[in-house]
Amino acid sequence: MQTFEKTITVSKDDLDQLNHVNNVRYVQWVQDIAEAHWLKNAPKTILDNYFWVMLSHNIQYKGEALLGDELTVKTFVSKSEGLTSIRHVEITNNTNDKLIVTSETKWCFMNTATKKPARIPTEVAKLFD
Repeated sequence: MQTFEKTITVSKDDLDQLNHVNNVRYVQWVQDIAEAHWLKNAPKTILDNYFWVMLSHNIQYKGEALLGDELTVKTFVSKSEGLTSIRHVEITNNTNDKLIVTSETKWCFMNTATKKPARIPTEVAKLFD
């Protein structure tokens, strides 16, 4: 299973009124890493004809991050079959080496022309093996 990751440094804009990273920001980072992974792996012919929509999202908050903390956001796809794919994201606080967020998201593969769900072709599923 292929992983994709990026590093983020917590900025003032990421914080809530308690000076912790806002929960909504974590959700945005989950969305952003999924999109970045997709755009990195999918060829233009696939990108022009298909897109993903989120069907369900489960996130668990296990710790906190503060201003200046360096975070690693890592993602991988555990399953792609039929019309849907399951993507996982883990966010680790590199400042103290603790896992602070996990998420599991179910995505539906969509045809750009019809705006309807489409079967995930083998070539797309293999992009994330």
